[in-house]
Amino acid sequence: MPALRIGLGFDLHRLAQGRRLVLGGVTIPFEKGLLGHSDADALCHAAADALLGALALGDLGQHFSDTDPAWKDADSLLLLGRVAEMVEAKGFRVVNLDATLIAEAPRLSPHFPAMAQNLARVLKVSADRVSVKAKTLEGTGEIGRGEAIAAQVIVLLEARA
Repeated sequence: MPALRIGLGFDLHRLAQGRRLVLGGVTIPFEKGLLGHSDADALCHAAADALLGALALGDLGQHFSDTDPAWKDADSLLLLGRVAEMVEAKGFRVVNLDATLIAEAPRLSPHFPAMAQNLARVLKVSADRVSVKAKTLEGTGEIGRGEAIAAQVIVLLEARA
């Protein structure tokens, strides 16, 4: 039986004027974007943390510090790709990834297929192994007030034969 590893990732960024909203590598038309050192793609960040966590490799900030100018406005799909290379170097591959975006607005469901395709391409898996969905918080908390967007991701890895 192959060795299996499960990882859980979470990320949250505040929404701010003058920023692009990027989730899963997809630029979504909206009056605000996520605030962060990189492009602040919470979905890619949570996915990277899930992969790193599955292999006990720390978190995204340990590998791509938000104080390093090299990562200023970085494409988070690129960061996720680098983490995927770490997973491969450790002898593992992605079995599947399940993601939940948590946001009141904008409506994200039209963008799920493109997000899943982007994640699948970077993780070198077929798109049917990547699930992206969303929930609202029914108006509660900072997410419910439209001040932030969060992402939660769980990933299953298996050792390559």
